Amino acid sequence: MSLLTPFKRASGLGTTSDGVRHWWMQRVTAVALVPLTLWVVFAVAAHSGDDYATVAAWFAQPFTTTMLTLFVFTTFLHAIQGLTVIIEDYIHHEGYKVIALMGMKLVLVLLGTSSVLSILRVAFAG
Repeated sequence: MSLLTPFKRASGLGTTSDGVRHWWMQRVTAVALVPLTLWVVFAVAAHSGDDYATVAAWFAQPFTTTMLTLFVFTTFLHAIQGLTVIIEDYIHHEGYKVIALMGMKLVLVLLGTSSVLSILRVAFAG
């Protein structure tokens, strides 16, 4: 039988605010993705039959470039948050968990960066 209080036993085992912040950020990115996804779907559908020059001119508009970049950034941020929770919940070996988290974040940051660079390249190419 321990004479320690539950608070004293839990002290030093991590912060309590990190999980709440992570939960809120996941909800905020999910809510932000609703209008961004609708805009992307309808905007891409509106330009589905256009040639490359027309689409490139559309990409060059500041509003379009900004919205597409926000969409990509928010999507990859949301994916990192969601996959982090899945990896933390279902991989129990600490070494594998660290490797999986680092690999997942590296891959998603590389894909997100290349996506944003691709948007900017088309927007500023011509």
